Amino acid sequence: MARHDRRVVVTGLGTVNPLGADVESSWAAARSGVSGVGPITAFDVSETVTKIAAEIPNFDPHDYLEKKDARRLDRYTQFFVASTSQALEDAGLDYRGDDEAATEVGAIVGAGLGGMHSFIEGLDTLRERGAARVNPLTITKLIPNMAAGYASIEFNLQGPTNCTVTACAASANAIGDAAEMIRRGIVDVMVAGGSEAVIVEFAVAAFNSSKALSTRNEEPTRASRPFDAGRDGFVMGEGAATLILEDRDHALARGATIYAEVVGYGMSSDAYHVTLPRPGGAGQARAMTMALKDAGLEGSDIDYINAHGTSTPANDRTETAAIKTALGDEAASTVAISSTKSMTGHLLGGAGALEAMLSVLAIRDGVAPPTINYDEPDPDCDLDYVPNVERPMEIRHAMSNSFGFGGHNVALIFSAPEA
Repeated sequence: MARHDRRVVVTGLGTVNPLGADVESSWAAARSGVSGVGPITAFDVSETVTKIAAEIPNFDPHDYLEKKDARRLDRYTQFFVASTSQALEDAGLDYRGDDEAATEVGAIVGAGLGGMHSFIEGLDTLRERGAARVNPLTITKLIPNMAAGYASIEFNLQGPTNCTVTACAASANAIGDAAEMIRRGIVDVMVAGGSEAVIVEFAVAAFNSSKALSTRNEEPTRASRPFDAGRDGFVMGEGAATLILEDRDHALARGATIYAEVVGYGMSSDAYHVTLPRPGGAGQARAMTMALKDAGLEGSDIDYINAHGTSTPANDRTETAAIKTALGDEAASTVAISSTKSMTGHLLGGAGALEAMLSVLAIRDGVAPPTINYDEPDPDCDLDYVPNVERPMEIRHAMSNSFGFGGHNVALIFSAPEA
């Protein structure tokens, strides 16, 4: 049965990611099938097996922060301040200097690992220069909740503030949880999203040890290839995305532009393995089914799915099976599916927010972005993955899937405003 409490809409978007420094440039690149993957420049790759990633080129935190403030923040928090500044401006909202209104807006931010740059910097300082020289701001720079905490300080968000840390499902959880806050009438507006900045030698080495990353170093732009038979692992990405969620009546009363409505949220646990999905995708399918039930929709109502689609052999096979289970074989055979990770890489804790944003834009413009590098079909991945070229189509209802290490499964459903 569909929910009958307050309706939640998306009224603002913001992002910095490997495809662009703002929403429209990122969306144009995604529609065009541009890859953001290239050789790693953040550190010396001579000791790592994987030497490629999807970095953000030329990011300057001083575009959004004073120098003294930027120095106090890890890269992942800087990313989130940038994306949130864009999103609030896009929504036409500013709570600085308005303490009364500020109590009606909160923030929930997803992060997988948090301030990894600051963590490594602190360890290096400890080992090379001694305990007394460790930066006193190290803890506040590295803890995963600081993106939410600092955003609330920077933008005067005095309502509920929280951090979801569910690996690669974290920012999808943040969006779903924020929508629930509004549905229940706790606040009128929520800042929701995620951020990650973990392109450091330690993280790449650790993921290499777990055999999770692509090693297609000679062809970086072709390395992330979800659902393709030649896939060999995911490509690490970095960045942030922010969605402004708002009570629909509140948005209409102030004349806000509405991109889409958040209509469904489902989550489950595989209860199976710390990294591998449960074979057959029963847990993932359960999250999708819960989201459909929450939205009051059938599987056949879904026009587009932004898949988790990591480009790892196990995930892509399992997600394909899960989509068939959740939507039914007939609906699954016709739904348009794409993995934008083929272009952005995998933003880990920030992935769900970026992919939710792209799903909303797909609804707005009536275009399914492509899955690039899809050259050789995998017999176990036999659905319509919008190969290599964007597809103009009416999208009334879009699903965005996010699955994380530990068995965390999240599905979000967005609908066109008129739907």
